[in-house]
Amino acid sequence: MNTTVDTPIPKMIQSISEAKAHFSAIVDEASGGKVFVICRAGRPLVTVSPYVRPSPVRRPGTLKGKIRIADDFDALPEGFAEAFG
Repeated sequence: MNTTVDTPIPKMIQSISEAKAHFSAIVDEASGGKVFVICRAGRPLVTVSPYVRPSPVRRPGTLKGKIRIADDFDALPEGFAEAFG
């Protein structure tokens, strides 16, 4: 059985006041990939994790009519093919 998981194990912060006291350190560690769970009265409330930028949506055809390819694009300059044998 494969138990390898890509998700890091979250570190539990037991109270909001503890999170407030160490907020800068939590943000620094979270930006490095660590995940934190902040609790209230011992119950998980929120997670702090690194921001993952979503990949942009690709829209085919957005450059249609904006790119022009020269008529002689496929023509090789004289002597070019001979230079490569």
